Amino acid sequence: MKPNSLKKYFLYLLVGSGTFLATSCEGDNEDNTPKGAYEHGVFITNEGNFGTPTAEVSYLSPDAKTLIPELFKTVNSRPLGDAAQSLTFLDDKAYIAVNNSEKIEVVNAFTFASVGVINGLKIPRYMAALHSTKAYVTEYVGYDFFGYTGTGRVSVLDLTTNTVTKTINVGLLPEGLLIHNGKLYVANSAGNTISVINTTTDVVEATITVGDSPKHLVLDANNKIWVLRGGYSSAGALIRIDPANNHALTTYTFPQGPNGAGQLTTNGAKNTLVFSYGGKIYSMATSATALPTTALINRNPYGLGVDPEKGTLYFGVGGYSTNGWVVRYQPSGTVIDSFQVRILPNGFTFR
Repeated sequence: MKPNSLKKYFLYLLVGSGTFLATSCEGDNEDNTPKGAYEHGVFITNEGNFGTPTAEVSYLSPDAKTLIPELFKTVNSRPLGDAAQSLTFLDDKAYIAVNNSEKIEVVNAFTFASVGVINGLKIPRYMAALHSTKAYVTEYVGYDFFGYTGTGRVSVLDLTTNTVTKTINVGLLPEGLLIHNGKLYVANSAGNTISVINTTTDVVEATITVGDSPKHLVLDANNKIWVLRGGYSSAGALIRIDPANNHALTTYTFPQGPNGAGQLTTNGAKNTLVFSYGGKIYSMATSATALPTTALINRNPYGLGVDPEKGTLYFGVGGYSTNGWVVRYQPSGTVIDSFQVRILPNGFTFR
């Protein structure tokens, strides 16, 4: 993709360089001292070219004037690994799931310096923390010449020792997950169910049938769970679930098309869903009684994020072997600017 002229708005730092330039702040009040150069900003997960150690995390400063395309390599002087899937911040650490390297890299949340690695994983995807010492990660488990194989699982992580303490079998190819009211909800993307795990016993206690290929889950302001699913072999849908009884309240079915379900997220107030389906982006209030008929943006992103404070939309686009681009949009769908990152920007984390 060619950048538009607005990309000149950005100050590019360190493209293709191993050097790092940072500013420090000094003050009389110790409480005002920054915890590190990356205390706040936008963190872009770049998947990289599968089979090569080209995964990376890019950093954009809060004022959108400083971009570091290779933050992990810049700070740690080594590659992140093969196929970064997701990034999760928890307290003073950040956890980067690198699925084809079968690990989670642990870094300091404020300096991005490596502080550990969680090994013993099988194609880790997404992570959710119950509290500061316990978390869960979805895993595809198996892969061969014909693709991903075997029953998926969720691993229980001890974050004090960076070890796996237990594995829980779920459905095929588990993807998105979320924790609510002591329950862990897991979308089994190669099946038609959501697995519900009791976080006290770490046992699957219920299974919710939602239809083909559930991928992503979000929790809205009214504590209802939304699932985006399907759309390749059958019509996809948005489904709202009441976690009080694990019953689907409402199903919003899309027209069947050439492109199925993509990404799902919410705005900061959690009263608006932003999602991709059929190669376009839509915005929908959680109180709506019908799907939107007009797309917000007629474009299909590889990664999608919404700044929880400003409402700015972030798109990740690009090919599988060359540097990708992030395009920013106003909540109205108007383009703001774009900038180059690394291969396959697939996710955004805001701090």
